[in-house]
Amino acid sequence: MVSLSGFLVLFMALDCCFAHVGNGQKQILNQISRSLLENGLARTPPMGWNSWNHFGCNIDEKIVRKTADALISTGFKNLGYEYVNIDDCWAEHKRDKDGRLVAKASTFPSGIKALADYVHSKGLKLGIYSDAGFRTCSGQQPGSLGYEKIDADTFAEWEVDYLKYDNCNTDRSRPELRYPKMRDALLGTGRPIFYSLCEWGRDHPATWGPKVGNSWRTTQDINNSWISIASRVDLNDRWAHYAGPGGWNDPDMLEIGNGKLSREEYRSHFSLWALMKAPLLIGCDVRSMSPGTVEILNNPEVIAVNQDPLGIQGKKVYSNDNLEVWAGPLSNNRMVVILLNRRESRASITAKWEDIGLESSHEVQLRNLWKYKSLGSTYKGSLTASVKPHACKMYVLTSASK
Repeated sequence: MVSLSGFLVLFMALDCCFAHVGNGQKQILNQISRSLLENGLARTPPMGWNSWNHFGCNIDEKIVRKTADALISTGFKNLGYEYVNIDDCWAEHKRDKDGRLVAKASTFPSGIKALADYVHSKGLKLGIYSDAGFRTCSGQQPGSLGYEKIDADTFAEWEVDYLKYDNCNTDRSRPELRYPKMRDALLGTGRPIFYSLCEWGRDHPATWGPKVGNSWRTTQDINNSWISIASRVDLNDRWAHYAGPGGWNDPDMLEIGNGKLSREEYRSHFSLWALMKAPLLIGCDVRSMSPGTVEILNNPEVIAVNQDPLGIQGKKVYSNDNLEVWAGPLSNNRMVVILLNRRESRASITAKWEDIGLESSHEVQLRNLWKYKSLGSTYKGSLTASVKPHACKMYVLTSASK
């Protein structure tokens, strides 16, 4: 009987870059030929919160502090949500006399260093935002183009842990030329700072991002709609084989909890981001989450898929008439499978072993991650479930064959 490690070979062979993969997980990972940014970070995708999706420019230090408090009180920190990331609009419109960025006095009167100290006192990490252009995307604060070293040194002095680096108001040079300058400046500080490239996928950053940053946006900005979420999934899937420990494809932040979509749609959103090994950055107001939002974001079994140490991004392996099967390998010879219904009505979806890379005779045991339940019988040849519209079923498969 073939083991689930055999699935790894077939799964990776779906891409021409892995045509010569050998047996076993370690050998497969060794075949991923990438020159990684060596800053010791992002061995698993980052988890945390970002201010932009909910607050936009209406952000201040009180919100950031209370958000850090909420990550503790909800237990989210213990699940891995550790970054508290300030997005655009935190800085004054002009640099100081020494050319340094300055926190906006009206909204961040204590300064970023004091805020970092507070966040660190909670056992969390602070993230900040800048831009690889002359001004940020809001058009308000100065960008870092031409100021990479002084800004990197400033962020390090403030003890910042994460930099989201946007791509607005540039000199029209290629991002492949501008983004490495900030990489080098960050490395030169001697402080480990997660480097998030927010280039929106325009110049295919998956092809050059692994040696520049710890994550790279593969899409334009997400919005709180099913169409936006579904389209980001498809765009991100194209680049699956470029992701791995140290560097991750980023289809943008989570919209769960921002109010417009159904529980099933938000579950699908979270499930797919987990399977794709995408950053899990909460985009709602964590100070006032509904029980339904908490129930989705704190599912430890779905989070474990995202944080699996094998670090291989799952892929779409079957699609027909808006019914899809997604699958990916996990550590310890397991795999994750998602049955996704993009239709407007309930439908039955089947994952055939031949589509997910198993021999038809192989027997597996299933665990339903949203029901926290292991199914009693073993399955062989295929798996079928009835799935609500815009919903998914998410399973971990463990070999039952000997």
